Amino acid sequence: MVPCDLCGKQVQCGPHRYDSHKWCDYGMFVCGICNVVHEDGVGRMFEAKFEQLLQDKGIALPARNQKGCYPRGPSF
Repeated sequence: MVPCDLCGKQVQCGPHRYDSHKWCDYGMFVCGICNVVHEDGVGRMFEAKFEQLLQDKGIALPARNQKGCYPRGPSF
C-alpha cells in the first residue's frame, strides 16, 4: 500500500494490482480517482499540496493551462 501524493488515500501498488498512476513530469504517484478527477488539471483544493510537493522536489511550477489549472502532465 502506498499513499496518493495528493489526497493521501492508501492504494495498492503491486503485486498483480497497481491502483496508482505516476505523473511522470513531477515524479508523483496519485490514486486512480485523483488521476481521473484532475485530468483537465490539478483542482483548486489540491493546488497548495501540489505546489509544496513540487517545491520539495525542486521542480519549477508549470504554466497554468487554459482552464487556469496546473496541468497534470502525462501519466502511466
